[in-house]
Amino acid sequence: MKHEDFNMKEHGFAGHLAEPDGGSDRAVIVIMGGEQSILPGIKFAERFADYGITGLSVSLFGAPGLPDSPDQIPVDMFIPAAEYLRNVKHIDRISVYGQSMGSIFAVLAAQYIGGFENLIMVSPTHVPFEGTYKDKKTMTGRSVATWQGVGVPFVKADFAKVKATKYYTHPDAKCKVLGMWIAYHDAYQYEIAAEKARLSVEKSGARVLLIAGDEDEAWPSEYSVRRIESDLKAAGYGKDVKIIVYPHGSHLNGLMPNREREKKLYRMIPLIGFMYRTFGKYRKENIAYFEQSEKEIIDWIA
Repeated sequence: MKHEDFNMKEHGFAGHLAEPDGGSDRAVIVIMGGEQSILPGIKFAERFADYGITGLSVSLFGAPGLPDSPDQIPVDMFIPAAEYLRNVKHIDRISVYGQSMGSIFAVLAAQYIGGFENLIMVSPTHVPFEGTYKDKKTMTGRSVATWQGVGVPFVKADFAKVKATKYYTHPDAKCKVLGMWIAYHDAYQYEIAAEKARLSVEKSGARVLLIAGDEDEAWPSEYSVRRIESDLKAAGYGKDVKIIVYPHGSHLNGLMPNREREKKLYRMIPLIGFMYRTFGKYRKENIAYFEQSEKEIIDWIA
């Protein structure tokens, strides 16, 4: 497996590439989160490379030249990332994979830039959010994303009534959920703002795969998946669309890093149950969903 690193100053984006030794005619842009994420994007890029697909992880924040937190992140940086794959690696069949917050940027890249064969969203949202400062608690009053220097429409979540990392019961939730779940659930009820901020998946021109758990404790990803599905049907979308919602599925979902190479990471899985209670309660099922999701995602691309 071959590796390359990229930075904003030289390349226009920050990220890491994993390429199969024999090269590939397909590639995936992987969008997870920040440069110092607990689950680094490069580990997911490497997992795609295990299957003969070049993986290019693009960092959203935390690298030189990027915001230090999820705020005003430029979608424009996905232009040079895609151009690198096409012009340098000579790969035309490019997919974009976004997990959790990364789903926002996967859609925005597909919506504004285009040219992607597949759009894969795991534990997604159907709208961009307000940005946060580095403390991950204070909201900035600006969009999490920009396009050509202008903030994209977003919804504002009110965290004054809840604590983001505390668990609560809620009449619309199938399980105990984090305060951030409630804040975003309530934000979606402001229909005018939510419709203005709606991610236009129908403008992506890509085959669409959506994956969520029906007991996502972090935010209402199943609701977002159903909204996107409804919007695509209403638009008469002509490309393939597949929806997967896992019973007792957690927010932590989708393709995971290589288990043999990342033994230390997998030893931390029991700790995940403290953060994601659905995962902890239905650990066996959710670990099985990792394998199922991986097969679905690779089959969708290949």
